[in-house]
Amino acid sequence: MGLSLDAAGLAMVTAIFVLAGVVKGVLGMGMPTILLALLTATLGLPVAMALMLVPTVVTNLWQALRGGHLLALCRRLWPFLLTASLAVWPGVWVLASVDARWLSLLLGGLLMLYAVMNLRRRSLRLVGNPVQACVTGALNGVLTGMTGSSVFPGVPYLQAIGLPRDALVQAMGLLFSLSTLSLALALNERALLSAELLGGSLVAVVPAFIGMGLGQWWRRRLSEARFRQVFLVGLLVLGAYLCLLSLLRPSMG
Repeated sequence: MGLSLDAAGLAMVTAIFVLAGVVKGVLGMGMPTILLALLTATLGLPVAMALMLVPTVVTNLWQALRGGHLLALCRRLWPFLLTASLAVWPGVWVLASVDARWLSLLLGGLLMLYAVMNLRRRSLRLVGNPVQACVTGALNGVLTGMTGSSVFPGVPYLQAIGLPRDALVQAMGLLFSLSTLSLALALNERALLSAELLGGSLVAVVPAFIGMGLGQWWRRRLSEARFRQVFLVGLLVLGAYLCLLSLLRPSMG
């Protein structure tokens, strides 16, 4: 696979990475979903998945290492994070023989349902025991491998175990960085990466970080209650976006 863009195409791709970075900075998530949705429409799914890898990994590692909760989160979440990372591989294997747009439609619908329930104050609460952690992590990993999105059910699970805002954002960084690293290795095994695409993905880190900085500046000005509202509305919009593009996208397998 190669990557050939004129000036207009380059400007458009740069703007997409800035936008995805802004969403990431505000919500602590959403970069892969935005990138896959917008880049797939113009460059195709394999190229989109390859281009998103480096900015997604780097920004999520940055997010995971900031906040002061790293050791405590690793001790608490390691069964969930481990199973979520390992389960990406069978998800990618299934992707080779399943039309992923229908799974993306299901994923979008579940995100919308979860957001609506929480906006109506019907919040899910879990204790986060090892069984819940491993089952949720395994499902999250399989869906990551099949759709490229690591949001569901991982993010609702992290919110359901009662993590406060800063710890929640840092925990999402851990989940997304480990999941994306596993996804990169699994895609490479399937020969879906090239040196040219990885080079383009590396360059894309710059606009992604610019957007992320703008988003974090905005998030610091939100109260806890307002952040929760923006977070849930963001989930609702991302879910609707996934559903719409899944219905419009031609068959992928």
